[in-house]
Amino acid sequence: MPGPKPLDPSSSPRAMLGAELRHRRTQAALSQDELGAALFVSGSFIGQLEAGTRRMQPEYATHFDQTFGTGGFFLRNCEALKKSKYPDHFAEAAEAEAVTMMIREYAPQLIPGLLQTGPYATAVFRAYHPTAPEEAIDELLTARLERAVLLKNPTTPMVWTVLDEAVLRRPVGSPAVMAEALRHVAAMVRRHRILVQVLPFAAGAHAAMEGALKLMTFEDAPPLAYLQSTGSGQLLDDPATVTRHELTYDLLGATALSPRASLALIESVAEDYARDEQQP
Repeated sequence: MPGPKPLDPSSSPRAMLGAELRHRRTQAALSQDELGAALFVSGSFIGQLEAGTRRMQPEYATHFDQTFGTGGFFLRNCEALKKSKYPDHFAEAAEAEAVTMMIREYAPQLIPGLLQTGPYATAVFRAYHPTAPEEAIDELLTARLERAVLLKNPTTPMVWTVLDEAVLRRPVGSPAVMAEALRHVAAMVRRHRILVQVLPFAAGAHAAMEGALKLMTFEDAPPLAYLQSTGSGQLLDDPATVTRHELTYDLLGATALSPRASLALIESVAEDYARDEQQP
């Protein structure tokens, strides 16, 4: 069996920290399971730290410094990585998203952040923070749009999104904002950059009625699931739990419209919004 893919330490600070952890563990002739046992975590969790898909916590960093005699290297860099432009509940998921190979996401209410336009995102943030100063909204917007840099790569990550029909029908901002936002999604579909399905109201009850779901798959680390609700989020790595959420997503895809029918609906609704904007 081939070994793990070599990490590129220059790709991100977390990749640098993960590469050093892998190097030190290999030098010490420890397996991932052996290193994880002392911390009461699985070998796969150590693999996620090494791959840069999970954020290193201070208690783990302290243990690694003690184990490998690295003089505080891991703790110092761990503290530096805690500074994030994202809310606490989403920071680790956003960092994992940056190194994923595939993203599968069910969006029940909003166009996913990676696919949002600036005006659409601004309207969302203003609804969340109605009294925030413009500078705060601008900072949130900048962080969100920076995430979309991922999609400048023509093939990776693969993005497959299931949009609830409510995402299309709920007007966020003005009709012009909605028309632009839906046309942006449609354009990415037509460029074959993303795959989108719409879960229609007519589908009735479905497997993900409890909320949003994001699944992330990595080249050399176990998959993760991210569940988000208002002001909170959970990043899950338990294999049985992730497998259950993968089944949920498969059921959604089977219930949703085909990609071709979904694209037609998205473009049709976008035209409806455009006509609404033109009416006096």
